[in-house]
Amino acid sequence: MRGLPLVAAMTLLASPALAADDVMAGYYGNTAIATGGMTDTHTTFSADHTFDMRVPAFHMEFKGSWKLDGAQICRTFDSPPPGVTNPLCTQAAAHKVGDTWTATANGKTRTIKLVQGIQ
Repeated sequence: MRGLPLVAAMTLLASPALAADDVMAGYYGNTAIATGGMTDTHTTFSADHTFDMRVPAFHMEFKGSWKLDGAQICRTFDSPPPGVTNPLCTQAAAHKVGDTWTATANGKTRTIKLVQGIQ
């Protein structure tokens, strides 16, 4: 299951001023879909610093917590997918619904698209 990781994050439920400074604000309530590698993954992030990662092709789900560490987002899985480091840290960047970018984790590069809503 190598290559399952992806980047994604969430929005603060605090004041709009704080949300404007939150690099993860565009992710909250939306889904980051990562393609390439073994299978697609769908990740949603919550403002309470938890995340859910679904692997639709294998009917699998992984949960955990996330935190920002400098310019990185680090996800700690409750039970990590096989071959995925725990915690898994990748570059954090602000994105909005409709954005597409690439991210590299565990030596694998994947394409990520932020889509509206939970998918």
